[in-house]
Order: sequence, then structure tokens, then C-alpha cells
Amino acid sequence: MKIYVSHASSFDYRAELYAPLQAHLTEHELFLPHEKTNDAIDTKEALKNSDLIVAEVSYTSTGQGIELGWANDADVPIVCIHRHNTKPSSALKIVSNKFISYSSDNNLIEKLQEIL
Repeated sequence: MKIYVSHASSFDYRAELYAPLQAHLTEHELFLPHEKTNDAIDTKEALKNSDLIVAEVSYTSTGQGIELGWANDADVPIVCIHRHNTKPSSALKIVSNKFISYSSDNNLIEKLQEIL
């Protein structure tokens, strides 16, 4: 499965998000938009060619909102994940009905593997 990982840039996503996903979801093809650079990249085509979007929504992000709008427009399913002590924007319910609250890396991986 091709999984696009969407997130804000206001946290250490390489350590807190990319690393656990790369370590445990090895059977899937992960698109990590800022794996190598923090520069803005054109992600519209990558989103359209994905089977699933995993959106880390613990932090607000205008760019991520745009990506999720594109994904929704392309009918790509979106799973929103967030840390248990955060409250994601209620506007996300417009693009997804799947929300995962997680308390640790292991908890996140367990819950994602249940739906994958």
C-alpha cells in the first residue's frame, strides 16, 4: 500500500513520526515529504497516487490543510492521527471520519496496523 504521511512542520517529525513508521510499517511504501529536506515540494501528484493518507494532526498547519483538501478532492482516504493530549481541529471531520488518538509510538503503530 502507498501511504502518504502528512504533518505540520512545527515538531520533530523525523524522530517522532517518520522513524517509528519506517521501523514498523516496512511492508508499505511510505511517502515522507520532508525525509531529506525541509524545502517546500509539490506534493499534489504524490497525494493523488497514494492509497491512503496518514495525517498527523496534533499541530495546526495551513500547508497540511491544503494537502488534505487535495487528497479529499482526489477521493484518497485519510486517517487522522493525534497525540492523546491534543485536540485536533473539528474541521478535519469534513475530510475524514477516521481518527486515531495515540499515547506512544508503540500505541500508534498498533492502532495503525489494525486499520491497515
